[in-house]
Amino acid sequence: MLTFLGFAMIATFLVLIMMKKMSPIAALVLIPALFCVFAGKGAHLGDYVIEGVGKLAPTAAMLMFAIVYFGLMIDVGLFDPIVRGILRFCKADPMRVVVGTAVLAAIVSLDGDGSTTFMITVSAMYPLYKRLGLSLVVMTGVAATANGVMNTLPWGGPTARAATALKLDAADIFVPMIPALAVGLLFVFALAYVLGLRERRRVGVLALPGQKAPEDVEDVQEDLVGAATGGTAQTASAGPVVSGPSTGPAPAETSASISPSTSTSTSDTGSGPDPEDGFQGLDPDRPTLRPRLYWFNAGLTVALLTAMIMEWLPIPVLFLLGAALALTVNFPHMPDQKARIAAHADNVLNVAGMVFAAAVFTGVLTGTGMVKDMADWLVGAIPEGMGPHMALVTGLLSLPLTYFMSNDGFYFGVLPVLAEAGAAHGVSPLEIARASLVGQALHMSSPLVPAVYVLVGMAKVEFGDHTRFTVKWAALTSLVVLAAGMIFGII
Repeated sequence: MLTFLGFAMIATFLVLIMMKKMSPIAALVLIPALFCVFAGKGAHLGDYVIEGVGKLAPTAAMLMFAIVYFGLMIDVGLFDPIVRGILRFCKADPMRVVVGTAVLAAIVSLDGDGSTTFMITVSAMYPLYKRLGLSLVVMTGVAATANGVMNTLPWGGPTARAATALKLDAADIFVPMIPALAVGLLFVFALAYVLGLRERRRVGVLALPGQKAPEDVEDVQEDLVGAATGGTAQTASAGPVVSGPSTGPAPAETSASISPSTSTSTSDTGSGPDPEDGFQGLDPDRPTLRPRLYWFNAGLTVALLTAMIMEWLPIPVLFLLGAALALTVNFPHMPDQKARIAAHADNVLNVAGMVFAAAVFTGVLTGTGMVKDMADWLVGAIPEGMGPHMALVTGLLSLPLTYFMSNDGFYFGVLPVLAEAGAAHGVSPLEIARASLVGQALHMSSPLVPAVYVLVGMAKVEFGDHTRFTVKWAALTSLVVLAAGMIFGII
């Protein structure tokens, strides 16, 4: 009964948010509350929620102060050189922009924290996507998938959990997986290239004011101009130069459009032009810039990320101290401090609210025993003949289980059972542990991962749109990692 209710609750949640019948916050709260009553445990709902909130409170605190910290760093101009460098590399070519997103997300993911990765990636790329009229769900999908592959780093979480649960050395799990993970990352770059080409075909070859179109797309530009109706190049004084308009309607999940006479664009959800979008983040005259403090801010950020990787203090404490120090040094006057906090309050409230709403969902799943029964049912459904292939089974199960469960639930609750079943058929726990990592590309877009709400919130993308676009590509990436691991004899 609990197994059926668990799957039904998750399915109901996903369907409602993808069809945009409910907001994610409302769905995360109301649906599990309703299913808790259906399970006959409504009287314990309060206990489940409080327990869930208690477990996620440190994550919510970390996200709140991380948003304030990185918001301040954006305000004072720390990332302006990065954005300008990306602009020079991308040259407003949609293909280069999307590939640049994947590369940036993969590099920043080396710090092992998804929230940090998404904040830096979106802050750098969002203005460019909006200015060029590119699909924002392409940005969120590519960033989440790249980060998911990199999330397997020993200090990222899953590898350490697998090592702890099975009493293994994290290096013995991760190091042999490097070739398979490298193949997965190359697949993400190839995927970004394909999606970028699709965006190039849709919006044409672009160039920002005063910037020439990249040389390697001149032939494409000519083809687009010749193929499109009225395909003459257009130059705008305020917006990008559109060298070749789209030859057809945009796909449903990439419905952003661009007007060559304005610096704003239509959002992916069709809400119309946003006059506040554009390159305001790169405004060289914005009053919040602190050029004299650039190296202080850079050093503070490097120190913060180093302390996070080295685990000198809990991450929430590090971001709390960092935000307070950055605010005090960069904006010593009280009115300026209040203004900066108010400027980022909207993002903080949205993300923190989403995390606490997710605490209701996870609290009910765990407290009622649904998640345990679901895992036991899936493990029990494995045919006896698949015993010698438990590594492959573990890899396949890691996709749905890490999507519908937290990493803690999967690695500490399910993985030991799978490892025990594999050991009975002579399958090494190391192989089981490595196979358990392949689902992380999909896991990073799970509604139970707080960092994904930072990604969609900062990118102003509906969670349902992100899910509908990303899940298929992330699942395919995970399967590529699994296949590579088997070919290399790692799994």
